[in-house]
Amino acid sequence: MPELSRFFGIIIRMFAELGAPHHRPHFHAAYQGSTATFALDPIECIGGALPRTQQRLVEAWAEIHHAELLEAWHRLQSGQAPRKIDPLQ
Repeated sequence: MPELSRFFGIIIRMFAELGAPHHRPHFHAAYQGSTATFALDPIECIGGALPRTQQRLVEAWAEIHHAELLEAWHRLQSGQAPRKIDPLQ
């Protein structure tokens, strides 16, 4: 699963299942053993859980980088590597 970004101990990843139908556009976030899946439209947690502070950071980051996340999703679904996305600073 390609890593898109890393900030404050949070790792953001996204993957594709080429040739197979996939769920709605989403990404995965991991933090100290906790994992969650976030949809892109709208940005919301659709599975798993992160500590509240880290979830808010992920949601804020996703809002800032929404267009880049959608581009990464489309690149992956077409078999291309996604570009890295700047972390929160």
